Amino acid sequence: MPAPPKKAFALRVDPALYAAIERMAAVDLRSANAEIEVLLREALARRGVKVEPPKPPRRGRPPKQG
Repeated sequence: MPAPPKKAFALRVDPALYAAIERMAAVDLRSANAEIEVLLREALARRGVKVEPPKPPRRGRPPKQG
């Protein structure tokens, strides 16, 4: 079963904050978007909100039909 599509929305942030996020993302070899997701998940976890991690997409060839 394919993963549900991600929700897209516009986010307005201070340019200095975005630059800091980009620097952190580069260190972790992530995109700025992925870094923001990680930061949001960490902040929610600190507040006791459990969010299931996304299921990674299946890679490779499908199994042969027998």
